[in-house]
This record gives sequence, structure tokens and C-alpha cells, in this order.
Amino acid sequence: MKKVFLFSLFFIVFGNVSCKSQSLEEKIVGGPCEGCEAIHEYGNKILRAIDTLPGFNDNSNQPKMIVLGTVFKNDGTTPASNVIIYIYHENRQGIYELKGNEKGWAKRHGYNRGWVKTAKDGKYTFYTFRPGVYPDGTEPEHIHITIKEPEMVAYYLDEFFFEDDPTLKPEMINKMPKIGGAGVVKPYKLDGMLHVERDIILGKNIPDYN
Repeated sequence: MKKVFLFSLFFIVFGNVSCKSQSLEEKIVGGPCEGCEAIHEYGNKILRAIDTLPGFNDNSNQPKMIVLGTVFKNDGTTPASNVIIYIYHENRQGIYELKGNEKGWAKRHGYNRGWVKTAKDGKYTFYTFRPGVYPDGTEPEHIHITIKEPEMVAYYLDEFFFEDDPTLKPEMINKMPKIGGAGVVKPYKLDGMLHVERDIILGKNIPDYN
């Protein structure tokens, strides 16, 4: 009788742990995503819908720029809350600038990076500056972006590219997979700063999403 009781107790405890572990598993979408782990590197920072990247406060980084938009669920109309967005980009010289004390993925992504978490309205805003073209001219100006939805692994979106960048060629645009929607944005000036707007549709054109 004692053995039966212990076995039953083990089954209940182990079964509950197993179910709990399974419920915590995140859905894998989008395939390999090198560097997506960086989305978790915000440390003790409390994530809000607005963030200011470190380089924004350096007056030598011009022009200043605001990146903003709304994140929608897969239906394209319902705002998505609790979505983490991670961005990083080069300095004005097209280099992922380091300060020398970087850890984790900051060693590759540089120090100019930021994180937000959407609220009920799905809106997000980053204060930063316009990045430069790679020194060798092989890559147009761009901002990398990674998304982390609840209960899913992080995945890439198409980078932000700028419509008025002369190094951005039509053939490049045609090859873009448009993950999350088109990433080519049109800068406009408002209150002395550049603004770019991009709405994001979660899961759009990403494998294994549905």
C-alpha cells in the first residue's frame, strides 16, 4: 500500500511538473535566427513602449530620428500588446560602434541598441539617429529589428531601409521577403527631426507561424 501511495504521489508531482514545463515551451517560428538572443539582454531595465538609444544623446550623431509605428496581430487590424522589439544599427560611419566593455551580442551589434514592449494600443517609439552606409558601400543604411511575442521564440523582421537612400537599389527591394510587412520607410521632417513610420504585422510571411 505504501508503494502504491508513493508511486501515485510521484506520478502526480512529476505529471504536474511535466505539464508546467510543456506549457512554458515557446513555439519555434521563422527558422534559424542568429543573434536573436540579444532581445533578452536588456537586463534589469523595465521595458516600456518608448526607448531612447544611447547614441541619440550624442550631438555629433545627426540627423536625429524617431522610429515609430503600431504592432498588429496576424489579422492586420488588432493591436498587439506585450510584444518586445529589439533594434540596433550602425553609427554615421556605418560601423557597429563599441565602447570597449560590451558583453554578449553587444560585441557584434554595438552599443547603439534599444528595447521596447508594446502596451494595449500596440504602439512603439525609438529615439535614435539615422545610421550610415557600410564603409565599403556594400550595405545601404538600415536598422536591424527582432520581435519577441509571448509564447514564441524571437524572430527577425525585414530591416528598416530608407526610401531616399541612393545606395538602396530597386533589385534589393525586390528581393526582400517582407517579413512583418515591408521594411522600406520614407523619412519626413517634423519639429527638426526625421521621422519614419512602420506598422508591423506579426507573423506575416514568416515560416511555421500558423
